[in-house]
Amino acid sequence: MDEQAFVYENMYPVARVLYQNLPSYEMAGYALFAVIFLLSALVYKLGFAKKLSIGKNAVIILFLAAGGLGLTFLAFFLPVVEGLVIAALILILYKIRLWREKRENAASH
Repeated sequence: MDEQAFVYENMYPVARVLYQNLPSYEMAGYALFAVIFLLSALVYKLGFAKKLSIGKNAVIILFLAAGGLGLTFLAFFLPVVEGLVIAALILILYKIRLWREKRENAASH
């Protein structure tokens, strides 16, 4: 078995799909970073975001980008993207349930 096939075989699915289907490894790396950054921003927005000033939001986005860079290196052989997707789905379900409860409480009063 050659080295490239061994590496692809041990990658997690999202990273493998990106690296096998995009034209260059550089583009695949940027795409993986973008996916991780966007999912991290979505999880932050759904679970933790509060009304903040533009400067504070910029600092948070900067830290999300720095953390996303570190997570990108881990995402090759660990389920980082998959974990972020699951976290986002759980938070989406939570927000939907919270919205329904608020709507039902407002309708009953």
